[in-house]
Amino acid sequence: MADTEISLLEHLDTPQVTCLNESPEHTFKSIVEGRKKNTGDAYVLSEADEQLLLNISFNQTVKIRSISIQSKNVEQGPKTIRLYINRPSLTFSDVEDGSECLQELELTEEDVTQGKKIPLRFVRFQSVTSLHVFVVSNLGGEDETRIDAIDIFGLPVMGTRDVSGLKKVEDE
Repeated sequence: MADTEISLLEHLDTPQVTCLNESPEHTFKSIVEGRKKNTGDAYVLSEADEQLLLNISFNQTVKIRSISIQSKNVEQGPKTIRLYINRPSLTFSDVEDGSECLQELELTEEDVTQGKKIPLRFVRFQSVTSLHVFVVSNLGGEDETRIDAIDIFGLPVMGTRDVSGLKKVEDE
C-alpha cells in the first residue's frame, strides 16, 4: 500500500510552536494557528535582522517528505534555510555554524512566490517530533524576512498517538 503524504499542519502542537526574532505584530503563530496553510493576510516578519528560527512541534511523531514556504514579497522571501529536528530548545547560537543541520536548502524566487514543494532527504526525517527551520538569509538581502505561509508534507508515524492533551499524573 502506497502512503499518501498529507499536510502535517493538522498535527501541530500549536501551544509549543515558537519563533525567535519575530516581530510582535507579525508572529509565526498567526500563520499556523489554523493548522492549515495560511491563505489570509497574516504573515511572520523578522525583527532585528533577516534571520528567523521557527520551532515547529508536532503532537505525534511524523515523517517529513517536503516543505513549502511562501512569501508575497519576493525580496523578503527566505533564500537559505537550514533544517534541524527533535531539539527541545534551539537558539541562534546553536545554529549559526550549521553543524548538526540535517539539510540546507537554497530557495529560488519561483519556490517562494509559488509556494513550491521542496523535497527533503526523506531518510533523515523519519521520526520527527519537532522541526526547526533556521532562515539564514533572504532573496533580496533585505533587513527583514517575510513568510506568508508554510506547509510541511509527510505522514504521521503509525503506532504513535496525539499526546498534546495528556496531563502528567502526579505520584501519590
